Amino acid sequence: MKQINQPVDDLQYKELFDIPETLYKQSSFLRNIKQSYLRFGSLTEKQIAAFKKTVEDLKNPQKQESEDAEG
Repeated sequence: MKQINQPVDDLQYKELFDIPETLYKQSSFLRNIKQSYLRFGSLTEKQIAAFKKTVEDLKNPQKQESEDAEG
C-alpha cells in the first residue's frame, strides 16, 4: 500500500485514482493498475476502462450480482 500512496499530479489520472483507500485494500487489481501508472506514467484506454468498471462493481456489489444472474 505504501507504493500506491504516492501523489498523482496528472489531472487526467488524479481524478481516476481519487477513490477510497478501502477499495484499494479490497482489490489487488486496482493496486496493480495504479502501480503500473506510477511506474510507466500512463495507462491504456483498456486499463482505464477496466479500472473504472472494477471501482463501480466494488461500490455497487448488488448491481454486479444481478448482472451475473441475468448473464
